[in-house]
Amino acid sequence: MTTLLQIVAYTTVLTWVSIVAGAALRNREWTLEGMKDGLSNRDHLPEATPLGGRAVRAAANTIEGFVLFVALALTANAAGRDAEALLGAQIFFWARVAYLPVYWAGITVVRSLVWGVSIAGLAMMLFAIL
Repeated sequence: MTTLLQIVAYTTVLTWVSIVAGAALRNREWTLEGMKDGLSNRDHLPEATPLGGRAVRAAANTIEGFVLFVALALTANAAGRDAEALLGAQIFFWARVAYLPVYWAGITVVRSLVWGVSIAGLAMMLFAIL
């Protein structure tokens, strides 16, 4: 497996972590009531806390970025351009690692800057395959 494909696997795990954390923080699943909500059909969830809302939005943003990342990484791999796309993939991955706690903490300007770094990584990957 190439290093680029390893980063795809790591980013898949990171995306899964963001989804699970979003649900757990949204539903306060460490409480008995939250566990009941998490195991329910979620038809009548209570209002999310600010942290819970940020966690769900961060998960949604992570999924959106993951779709673009995987498309570029797999295209680079199929085109034999792994080495050229690798730095962009690494930048994307580490920016996304930083993005989640920054978003959860509610640090708005830094969050946007970190998001921009991840987009720059995607752009580097795109230019590597064009």
